Amino acid sequence: MYDQLVSLISTVGFPIAVSIYLLIRFENKIDLLVKSIEELREDISAVIKNQEKK
Repeated sequence: MYDQLVSLISTVGFPIAVSIYLLIRFENKIDLLVKSIEELREDISAVIKNQEKK
């Protein structure tokens, strides 16, 4: 992976290489955020249903 990164930097330039690196790195974190938001939506729906029953 390190060799590919060095090759990428020499080929396309530093700013593009940094941008690609950050996109790859943040992809997992964005996926976790999406999952957390979906779980939060489900929890809020469950609370609303419980409130409606009372």
